[in-house]
Amino acid sequence: MDRNLLKNPTGEEQLEFWELTENGGSQWKVEDMPGDCGHDFPKDGVTTYFATSFEKLVERVTPVNSWTAEPAITVEDWYCGRTDCGCTYLMTVCLLDENHEVIQEFKPDPVTLDPDCDDCSWKQVSHTFSGYGPGMRYITFEHGGQDTKFWDGWFGVRVTASSVTIEV
Repeated sequence: MDRNLLKNPTGEEQLEFWELTENGGSQWKVEDMPGDCGHDFPKDGVTTYFATSFEKLVERVTPVNSWTAEPAITVEDWYCGRTDCGCTYLMTVCLLDENHEVIQEFKPDPVTLDPDCDDCSWKQVSHTFSGYGPGMRYITFEHGGQDTKFWDGWFGVRVTASSVTIEV
């Protein structure tokens, strides 16, 4: 089984190991599953998630080895919305060289969840990097979003069970 390089993928340690890229951090908190107007997680063992009003949360990963080959790197994230407020989900994962320059990037289109036409239940996004060439030294994993009604509080996207694994 591959080891997750993200150190706090479900928020059980609050915001430890994550960095707020904008707005100082007041717009993120950790809640217990399923939360107000929420959904149970579809897998056992996940009991918490990150909740936001807006902005992004990033964890920077330094892989422990330097490879001569290019191992497959798989990133996964789970996101959902509340049943009472729409939200937008954003994700960007970058493979970086020793100078922190982007070698390869995965940035899917933003996803908008609207409780009027979507059940806003947990959804998974996944991507495997390959063929990225030599020199990868760092990985940044950034996710976030905002609520669509701009309510005061934590009504935006919820994220949990994030992972970065390297096939060795």
